[in-house]
Amino acid sequence: MKFNPTLNLEINGEKFSYRLFDALLHISETWSQREAAKRLGISHAVLNRRIRDAEDKLGFKLVYTTGSGSGLTPQAISILTKYHQYLKRLQERDKPVICSGNISTSLMDVLAHYYGLETVITSTDDLNVIEMAGMGLADVLVLDDPVHAFLHDLDFIPIARDHMVLISGFEGIPQSMEDLEGKKFVEIQHSAQRLAWNTLDQLKIDYEIVEVCNSPHTALKMVTGSDDLHTFLNHSFTSGIVAGSDLLKEDTAHIISMILWNPNPQLESFLEFILGKGQKIVEKCGFDRIE
Repeated sequence: MKFNPTLNLEINGEKFSYRLFDALLHISETWSQREAAKRLGISHAVLNRRIRDAEDKLGFKLVYTTGSGSGLTPQAISILTKYHQYLKRLQERDKPVICSGNISTSLMDVLAHYYGLETVITSTDDLNVIEMAGMGLADVLVLDDPVHAFLHDLDFIPIARDHMVLISGFEGIPQSMEDLEGKKFVEIQHSAQRLAWNTLDQLKIDYEIVEVCNSPHTALKMVTGSDDLHTFLNHSFTSGIVAGSDLLKEDTAHIISMILWNPNPQLESFLEFILGKGQKIVEKCGFDRIE
């Protein structure tokens, strides 16, 4: 089935039907209110009243008329542009969109390549992944930290395992939990680092978070360029890039989870591949298999 969505919008507290935006579109294409009315299958009087009612509610002109025809005012053009931006979000996509956490993005890219899935992959933190799904901008969600799936009551499937490793600056990597006393750390917001912080808090380790960032790339750059900074990064992310310590491996083990937000046979088959033959690829990408 092919669905063609329509959209109503609220502008400055006033609600307007998609019929107004269709009228503005046809006026912009024909430069004629009469021709626009003919395309819409309504009378010129109905179209004119539709425009005038909207102008009265908004308090500004939408259509201007000259001797050569009718056109849209700058305000109307801005409204129509915004309408099409929103409408585009509702339309069916030719390629599925995978919205993925920072850590799992490269994994999904490789898995889609080997499966032969043509897709668009966007990378952000887990909270933005969920927000984008709610806005209709994603077909598949992949979360780096399963806690967000639990908090939002999402039906997720584990596709890989990972853990956090301790990364340090020039002063070297602490060798024991006691060595973490008084250390300075870089935090990555909305990440699985929470598992490391929870462990340190439970053990009453006196540590200090002195920098906060939004991506593992930034955290790695900050730490490796410093004398005394430390952070926890995913093993899959650091593998083959920088040496780290598995000091908190057991305490920070977690799953990478996948949610079919807009399921269809193609995406369901892709998920079956990931859970089957794709687990070899999962390992090659630095993650652990799902048993």
